[in-house]
Amino acid sequence: MDLDLRKLRYFVAVAQELHFGRAAERLHIAQPVLSRQIRSLEDELGAEVFTRDRRGTVLTAAGEQLLEDAVPLLASAQALLTRVTAAAHDTQTLTIGFMPGITVTPAMVAFAARHPDVNVRLLRTTWDDQVEVLQDGRADISIVRLPINEHGLEVRPLFREPRVVVLPVGHPLADRKSVTVADLASEHLLQDPNAVPEWRHVAVELRGNRRPEVPVIHQVEEKLELVAAGAGICVLPLSTAGFYTRADVVALRVDGIGPNEVALAWVAGRRSPLIHDFAEAAADSLADVHPEAHGPAPQ
Repeated sequence: MDLDLRKLRYFVAVAQELHFGRAAERLHIAQPVLSRQIRSLEDELGAEVFTRDRRGTVLTAAGEQLLEDAVPLLASAQALLTRVTAAAHDTQTLTIGFMPGITVTPAMVAFAARHPDVNVRLLRTTWDDQVEVLQDGRADISIVRLPINEHGLEVRPLFREPRVVVLPVGHPLADRKSVTVADLASEHLLQDPNAVPEWRHVAVELRGNRRPEVPVIHQVEEKLELVAAGAGICVLPLSTAGFYTRADVVALRVDGIGPNEVALAWVAGRRSPLIHDFAEAAADSLADVHPEAHGPAPQ
């Protein structure tokens, strides 16, 4: 059986929305058409992927498995189209993803010296999409901040750097040179506690699992706006905090919080010599321009 990628895209939309009406609007098709396509997909698979009743739409066990596999499959298909389109223009291109605060220029210069005819592009990424841009082909190789979902990727550690806490300038702790994790345990952390496990452990001991809801925040700029307004605190890599220097917040060293690890990542199946050559250039040059780095992360 050959899977229809269009039907898979329809399925993913419904699975993410868990609502046929909203999914149809998102896909710009009529709801009856969407329902027929999902039924056709279920017939082809020989399994129901949704259960539908008065309470709503829910994924079945088969649907959950299909969603897990369909998202990277669709991303790979999009990546294939992106690379074929680039090849059709007969121009070699390397797109490099990078996180804010990380200086890419030395690696680009070293790579360009070896490949002067390659069109090098940069793509700024975020915590949310630094893996996604590799899977869907928007980037060939990316400089990422760990942890990430490494499934299907080659990951090469580059260096580690300290993390700092960012507070509003009027905060009672703002005039210190450094703070401890215990000093921050009662503060409202404006990010996933799993990203700062040292804080999470101390905070849970102090107040259990009770924690105010944190809004979805996609950009560092959003976090800093909330910090400056007194809505909470955030923990950032030192270079990121330095990149976003502003007068209404202060960054302090935190004793007891581990460093952030910076690495290169690319799709494991890619065998492009351009990716390999950029990885070598980055490994040779990037740690040197981050004096706060502690050296390569452990293998």
